[in-house]
This record gives sequence, C-alpha cells and structure tokens, in this order.
Amino acid sequence: MERYLKDLFSGQQYNENNFFLIAGPCVVESEEIVMETAEKVAAICKRLQVPYIFKSSYRKANRTSANSFTGIGDEKAMELIKKTGERFSIPTTTDIHTEQEAALAAKYVDVL
Repeated sequence: MERYLKDLFSGQQYNENNFFLIAGPCVVESEEIVMETAEKVAAICKRLQVPYIFKSSYRKANRTSANSFTGIGDEKAMELIKKTGERFSIPTTTDIHTEQEAALAAKYVDVL
C-alpha cells in the first residue's frame, strides 16, 4: 500500500506524515466549477503539503427526488474529471454503484 500511495502522489510534493485528502464538488456540473474547485483545493493542499485526490461524482444516482439534477452525461463528466487530473497533475476518483460503472470509470479515473 505504501508503494501504491507513493506512486499515486508522485506528481505532488507533500509531507509523508500528512493524511491525504479526497475532495471536490458533489457532482460534475460544469467545466468551470470542476476546474475552479480543483485549482483552489490543489493550491491549499500544496501549501499545507497534503497529498490530494480530486473527486467528483460523474452522476448522482442516489437523489431523493426524481427532479433533482443528476449530471451532465456520463462520458462528458468522466472526460472533465480526467482533464482536471491532467491539468493539475493530481489523481482522480469518482463514485460508482455497479460493476458496469466500474468498467466505465476505470477508463477515466486513477482510483476506484
């Protein structure tokens, strides 16, 4: 596990004694929101030497109302998550609910 984490965070400078943070917007709503959130959180983590994994749901499947926003489209949202990781040199993740979703997510994110 230690080797995995070193590899995962190899693009970041951090204090190995710190926790790592998984954070981001609840669901991908737009490129602007995703990029702005990642930029700000990555800057804070860099300053505090905390390793960071960007996380946003590509689709919110567990909404209590059928009228609630669930996403911008699976592939479009996954592309934005991947683009965010590449732009800020940070690993990414998203939540999944089925093994079919795992197969899709594995093409775009670093951590399942």
